[in-house]
Amino acid sequence: MARTKERVSLEAALQPGQKPTLKTIAQMSGLAVPTVSRALNDAPDIGQSTKQLVRRIADEIGYVPNRAGVRLRTGRTNVISLVMSTEHDNHTSRLISSVAGGLQGTRYHLNVMPHSPRDDLMKPVKYIVETRSADGVILNQIEPEDPRVAYLMERNFPFATHGRSKWADQHPYYDFDNEAFGTQSMEILAARGRKKVLLIAPPTTQSYSLHMISGLSTMAAKRGVVLEVLQGVTSDDDVHSIFRVIRDALRADPSWDAVAAAGTAAAVATTSACEELGRIIGEDIDIISKDANRFLAIFRSSILTLPEAVGAAGDFLARAVIQAIQHPELPPMQYLEVPPKG
Repeated sequence: MARTKERVSLEAALQPGQKPTLKTIAQMSGLAVPTVSRALNDAPDIGQSTKQLVRRIADEIGYVPNRAGVRLRTGRTNVISLVMSTEHDNHTSRLISSVAGGLQGTRYHLNVMPHSPRDDLMKPVKYIVETRSADGVILNQIEPEDPRVAYLMERNFPFATHGRSKWADQHPYYDFDNEAFGTQSMEILAARGRKKVLLIAPPTTQSYSLHMISGLSTMAAKRGVVLEVLQGVTSDDDVHSIFRVIRDALRADPSWDAVAAAGTAAAVATTSACEELGRIIGEDIDIISKDANRFLAIFRSSILTLPEAVGAAGDFLARAVIQAIQHPELPPMQYLEVPPKG
């Protein structure tokens, strides 16, 4: 056990204008410098109370590790990169904040690397791997045969995905069970007597879109309900585009009596279209959607919703990628969130 020294105040440990260092934390905590370093690096032989003390002092004095020095000593950056599209729904901010929350109290810092869906999806991932600018990567908008996943697996580079690829049994992931969402949504709509359902789906290149369509179409066939995927837009498009397309579809065929929306923007756009056309939500037409932040329940109580825990996803993904970095020998962390029935 490291010998504990007498603690000192911040004023005694630092000269005016001097930046906090490991030595500063050591002086303030009464611990040896190597013990402080190992505590900040989450060493297994350091007690949890010691780690909490060291991290609390580090936060209080604004200690920032010298990343160049850390990389030279360990080969690590202590950075995790979240690679995300710049064009996505309101899940983006919640996922970023929840991943950041999951990294609190660890040695890792979050770097968000945005990219346009019109750009080469491989470019940011290859940059991270080739420059070793992060120790691990978190990806979303996963395709069944996602080239990013294949690339990272081939190079044994630690990563976790928000969504499942065809190789999901081999890598860490957190996913919402969109097939169950589709099944439950169609059961609810059929029980309410709906006969014709339009789906505003995510891009069908992505795994979760295929899962959702599968769940809806299977149950629609069982219940004798007509299901059609709305053409011309996806749930990832801007709300104005979705509004115009769903409004025109409902105007052209007023017999549509339900809309399944893959996300908040699609549900809001459909609501506006219905109100412009004089349709009454909950009476002559139903809207059902995932609702990650309970916004829709407040926006219009007549919208039918199933919850999705995006906050839990970010926290889990943070822990999953850390395990992949630190303990690659362990089975990958995986979780499939099933929407509650009723």
